[in-house]
Amino acid sequence: MLFHPPKNPVELKVMHLNKTQQQRREDLMEATQGKAALKQLKKSMAKKAKQALKVKSKSKKKDKNKETSQQVFVLDFDGDIKASAVKHLREEISTLISTANKGDEVIIRLESGGGMVHSYGLAAAQLVRLKDAGLKLTVCVDKIAASGGYMMACVADKIIAAPFAVIGSIGVVSQLPNFNKLLKKNDVDYEMFTAGDYKRTVTVFGENDDEDRAKYQQELEQTHDLFKHFVTTYRSELDLNKVANGEHWYGEDAVKLNLVDKLQTSDSYILQLMEDNEVYALHSRQKPTLAEKLGLSQAAEATITMAVDKLPDALARFDLNSRLNILK
Repeated sequence: MLFHPPKNPVELKVMHLNKTQQQRREDLMEATQGKAALKQLKKSMAKKAKQALKVKSKSKKKDKNKETSQQVFVLDFDGDIKASAVKHLREEISTLISTANKGDEVIIRLESGGGMVHSYGLAAAQLVRLKDAGLKLTVCVDKIAASGGYMMACVADKIIAAPFAVIGSIGVVSQLPNFNKLLKKNDVDYEMFTAGDYKRTVTVFGENDDEDRAKYQQELEQTHDLFKHFVTTYRSELDLNKVANGEHWYGEDAVKLNLVDKLQTSDSYILQLMEDNEVYALHSRQKPTLAEKLGLSQAAEATITMAVDKLPDALARFDLNSRLNILK
């Protein structure tokens, strides 16, 4: 039996943002002011780095127990309705927990309008792992952190939002069409069999009654209560009567309601940290297949994969026929 390695393994890319920013600055300086100015800049930067190293070594001697420097790690979470990005987020967080030092800061650049309750519950639980490991957690929201997105954000030690970022929407919504009248009109019977009184309440094709609707509403209220409890666990200063009604706010009003701690873009905050800390951005992705690298269609990739999978059997048959020919 042949061993087949996992298809599309996850690969992690790490970018040292300090070095990247410095290279861009040097490129711009050379393009606009010439090589002489660039040389002067490098000389000045080297001098500053030397002075900073002296200050750091002196502070270490004064207080050996005090941590004088930290690393900062930047992760991105761009959420869809199923919180699909959690697949890579959990890998990145596991890597950080096993590598980073206590007190290091993790920044999550979060963008999400929410989605499925269980999916975003898992995503929020991944961020809790960072705090349990003794890492500082900052969530930066440049555009939106609503509903499930805010469920994730509220875990942070600090939430930073851009002035017009959409924040909040602490509520639960569910909607579905019902085709029962249409089925009856066309003489189509619909039958559903369940074991358990509440295995199904409201349905798409069945005839829903008031009891079904009441039970379904009860389930939504229960989910909302769990959502509110989770939020207050991590942001106890919130007034739930004001913010847990499903409404959303822009950044400036969100600060007044304690939904976020500060108005600032993620770019500004990260640049600020880069002055005194080493900052790294982590990005994981599925390693592209050969077909994807060649730009082949999914159909072509499937054909090639099928052919490759059948190759060992073909070789085995060829080998068997060769042996038979020899024995003859």
